[in-house]
Amino acid sequence: MLDSPSSLDLLGADALTTLVFLPTLGALLLAFLPAEAKRAIRWVGLLTTGAALLLSVKVALLFDAAVPGISGFRVDAPWIPRFGIWYRVGVDGLSLALVLLTTLLSFCVLLASSGQKIDRWKGYVAAFLVLETGMIGSLVALDAILFYVFWEAMLIPMYFIIGIWGGKRRIYAAMKFVLFTLVGSLLMLVGILVTAGMHAKATGIQSFSILDWTAASQAGRWALPADVEGLLFWAFALAFLVKVPLWPLHTWLPDAHVEAPTGGSVILAGVLLKLGTYGLMRFNLPLFPEASARFAPLIGVLALIGVVYGAWVAAAQKDMKKLVAYSSVSHLALVVLGIFSFNSAAMAGAVFQMVGHGLTTGLLFLLVGVLYERRHTREMADYGGVATYVPVTTTLFVISALGSVGLPGLNGFIGEFLILGGVFQVNLVWCAVGATGLILGAIYLLTLVQKVFWGPEGPAANRGLTDINGWELAGALPMIALVVVLGVFPAPLLNLIRTSVEVVVQAASLRGAP
Repeated sequence: MLDSPSSLDLLGADALTTLVFLPTLGALLLAFLPAEAKRAIRWVGLLTTGAALLLSVKVALLFDAAVPGISGFRVDAPWIPRFGIWYRVGVDGLSLALVLLTTLLSFCVLLASSGQKIDRWKGYVAAFLVLETGMIGSLVALDAILFYVFWEAMLIPMYFIIGIWGGKRRIYAAMKFVLFTLVGSLLMLVGILVTAGMHAKATGIQSFSILDWTAASQAGRWALPADVEGLLFWAFALAFLVKVPLWPLHTWLPDAHVEAPTGGSVILAGVLLKLGTYGLMRFNLPLFPEASARFAPLIGVLALIGVVYGAWVAAAQKDMKKLVAYSSVSHLALVVLGIFSFNSAAMAGAVFQMVGHGLTTGLLFLLVGVLYERRHTREMADYGGVATYVPVTTTLFVISALGSVGLPGLNGFIGEFLILGGVFQVNLVWCAVGATGLILGAIYLLTLVQKVFWGPEGPAANRGLTDINGWELAGALPMIALVVVLGVFPAPLLNLIRTSVEVVVQAASLRGAP
């Protein structure tokens, strides 16, 4: 079933290839524009990301979420056939949900950035377009080498986004981001090569196809010794857990977020972190089910520490951006907990939360950036009582914060409820500790809102604050709309991901689940 062709191929076999490389084509077009043509550069970026968003929506509308496996819009073409490396792309509900998130946030970031003062605008737009290609490519790649190429390709534009358009310590933050990610990536490359060698030895076929590997693993054709499977599990897992990032591998994230420009923080929190949890579900659980079950208690404990630690440290922050950064450590740790509970409801909640967190936290970073553009400070003490001067920004910030803390009726509630409900069926202690982190999250985010927008009136400079402008509002509105819509009507997203989640749970075999 995993390799079966789909009738969708007849409706647009090249749709995914177009979707992957369209942003890079837009970046190449920018090379023919002078740096002074800021309006033309803006429209090339917006039209390119807008077209990618519309194409991803078309793919979603044509996709049959009830069909198990990765059979949607499949393309299999020789790339380096001598070594079994092919250009293979395709989607299932899991990857498609994140592709939609990626194209939406990429479009919204360039919309919002159009209303801000950004030096070297041409390079800025080009970097985000190339980054979008890397993110989409990682999500649709079905060949491990192709996945690795796109995974590494994301590093380059993100390094420049932080290193050129970031804050005072931008070089340090960019280097730390690259070094942490690169170490994990090298481990993953070793894991890919060893796994391909074992697959060739077991089947007589040289292949880097993730689907071929999964089929062989599920059929028991590898029969790996426990220690070998364990080493391969960690070769992949460390690369993905660094990206999440899970405690104690998280130390690069606060620096990267604080120093990154607003658009960089939105994409970093909204999409890049989710590629870590996506990798765990695409590689670790299906390929190494025994090791996944064996190490689930350890990863579960690390996730629980991350949930509480991230929330606790966030509560101690005075810098708004750093607070939101540590909140991501807590929220993504909860996602990891849901994944390694090996429960269908919890895993569906984890995927829902990936999308939900991308929207709410992306919004929070965007709105913190709106305030920073006007006051050039992120310290909560430098604000206070600004709701009078920025009522629209205040409204958007409150909705985003309430969505992040899981208020019923907003998107955060659905994911958190499913995760904790599923984890409750597996381990009551895990559920209780995870819920504690959510309570702490409500405390620090509502405290942030109160101090900044309704606290005692701050410095006189706040009286001159201007509200969110038209471009920034245009970038925020699609995200805020989905925060509300997914909270009231979660069924479309749940229906999209349900079958894919069940396939992952079945592939993981549930053996040794806590």
